[in-house]
Amino acid sequence: MKLLESGQMYLETIYVLSKKMPTVHSIDVSEHMGYSKPSVSRAIGLLRSGGYVDMAEDGSLVLTPSGLEVAQQIYDRHTVLTDFLIKLGVDHETAAEDACKMEHDISDESLNAIRRFVEN
Repeated sequence: MKLLESGQMYLETIYVLSKKMPTVHSIDVSEHMGYSKPSVSRAIGLLRSGGYVDMAEDGSLVLTPSGLEVAQQIYDRHTVLTDFLIKLGVDHETAAEDACKMEHDISDESLNAIRRFVEN
């Protein structure tokens, strides 16, 4: 299953929320992303059928190994791009919003060059 940008965003959101809270439910994703509960339920269903997310007995969302891999990759891209934009003088909120748009399309080569720049 080819994972679209929206699917990547859901996985990243579950990952970010799981770093802040002991369990993540669809309602948490809905509130964080500002999407309706039916939209989130549909997306989670697609991610479950694609093997990216499992649902625990208590209804909490758990990333599968492949879901975790995608989520960590997108989160890393987001973090690197946000840091880069902040170093350029962009305020944090704008940098985070713009990084969110860029993280899905930037090439690995460009991202690695930005990563080296940020680290130096």
